[in-house]
Amino acid sequence: MASSGKSSSAKDISPAVIKRLPRYYRYLGELMENDIYRISSKELSQRMQVTASQIRQDLNNFGGFGQQGYGYNVEYLRNEIGKILGLDKENNLIIVGAGNIGQALANHQQFSSNGFHILGLFDVNPRLIGMTVHGIEIFDIDTLEDFIKTHDIKIAALTLPKSMAPDIAKDMVKWGIKAFWNFAPVDLNLPSSVTVENVHLAESLMTLSYRIHSLEEE
Repeated sequence: MASSGKSSSAKDISPAVIKRLPRYYRYLGELMENDIYRISSKELSQRMQVTASQIRQDLNNFGGFGQQGYGYNVEYLRNEIGKILGLDKENNLIIVGAGNIGQALANHQQFSSNGFHILGLFDVNPRLIGMTVHGIEIFDIDTLEDFIKTHDIKIAALTLPKSMAPDIAKDMVKWGIKAFWNFAPVDLNLPSSVTVENVHLAESLMTLSYRIHSLEEE
């Protein structure tokens, strides 16, 4: 199916649109699992609770992908969104911090199906070093530099205490890391060329608390 119109450059795309793309990808995957191969923007909007015009605007940033009177080819659209998200490429990553959160990430089943391959966990705790989590070995953090350079790692998940995360992150940038999935409860002061996606669990819970209590006061 041909795209309709020119796609925007990556720099022109709103961060809000980028954050919605994984959600489109997930819903389209669920449609395929249910043997639904064609869908209109209206039908997709009803499932996702996003307006049809918002869906069309989002997808038009990348060329549209729809066809008048037909809607969207579900498999084609999912594959194209996957390409936009870089899921058609191999994405090797490491987890630095093999505590509860780090091990939970290593046990997550969907990473490999989306093209993300966890090659190793790293920790300072000698009792953990040498153990495996879901077949992934825990290495001594002292071997981190060599591992990153040897395996050409670009993405790292940080599940470290906040006292350790900033300094280790700066070192990892020197060794070649380009993106951090940051679970440490601290902001990372890194060069603008490095991408950081923060997952601050306590802050998310505080936001949830605010929403609950603000609704109760209405």
